[in-house]
Amino acid sequence: MSTESTKRSVIVGIFVLLGIIIFVAGVFVLGGQQKRFTKSIRLITIFKDVGGLKVGNNVWFSGVKIGTVKRISFTGTAQVEVDLNIEQSSQQYIRKDASASIGSDGLIGNKIVVIAGGTNSHPEVEDGDKLKTSEALSSDQIMSTLQENNNNLLKVTNDFKELVGNLKRGKGTVGAVLTDSLVAENFKRAMQNLERASANTVKVTGSVTQFAAKLNTPGTLANELVTDTTVFRRLSRSATRFETATTSADQAVSNLNKSSENLYRTSEKLNSTSSPLGVLLTDQQAATNLRTTLSNLSKGTAILNEDLKAAQSNFLLRGFFKKQAKETAKQKVDSAAAAKP
Repeated sequence: MSTESTKRSVIVGIFVLLGIIIFVAGVFVLGGQQKRFTKSIRLITIFKDVGGLKVGNNVWFSGVKIGTVKRISFTGTAQVEVDLNIEQSSQQYIRKDASASIGSDGLIGNKIVVIAGGTNSHPEVEDGDKLKTSEALSSDQIMSTLQENNNNLLKVTNDFKELVGNLKRGKGTVGAVLTDSLVAENFKRAMQNLERASANTVKVTGSVTQFAAKLNTPGTLANELVTDTTVFRRLSRSATRFETATTSADQAVSNLNKSSENLYRTSEKLNSTSSPLGVLLTDQQAATNLRTTLSNLSKGTAILNEDLKAAQSNFLLRGFFKKQAKETAKQKVDSAAAAKP
């Protein structure tokens, strides 16, 4: 009996020891998960809606678990204050301008607190600091958005179904193209014309490219006109001279027009009976009188010559004429002597 009692006591002791070991291990494991045995600081966040967040849920920063939710309580007007236990080793990475939001661990996992943001220009957080918060979409809002998207997708599907039905019935331009052979042939011809136009465009582009290549070829007239400043200056001077010549020609034409006008006026005066020349050119009687006058003047000149010859024979004037003849002969002799070397 004593042996059996000893065996039972040993077995019971072993089970008790295993239970104690399991209990202690569980305590350490749960304590490690809850960060009970690490140094931590307390941060405060205030949300309008925590969306089912519970005490003990995790706190994440940059995808790393750094603490847990310590306490959840109401504060102010319909606001929820959430106290966070944050590992002290992570304190140096969290800045005072960081923000906290409610997220989820996976698509339908537990709610978590996500800390994000923060710049190095701000100091690191301290124990008891309050972080600003940003509201995240709740599951109800997400479902509402999905429902709205589903309704829009249904409307789009119905519209597409109606559009396909109209196309099959030949309604609209596209439906006519798909169902009417005549419209299809016209569309084919239009596409052929468009293809020919594209080919012509390619040819024109090639011609323009060749022309540009000629422009860039040194030694050609086109290249010199584009690049040689000397040729350009010569052309400019030629154009200036041509413009000057044109101006001179205009002036000459203007002067010729003025001369023509003056000649026309002169001819009008000659044809007019109010001027002497006009009378002489147009009046027959005046012409006859002028002829008679000229004839009489010619006869008078002949008579005067005869009178002068008769006067030279007169003894009273003979000495005067002889003296004048001697002076004339002497002047000729003096001129001949002066002309000799």
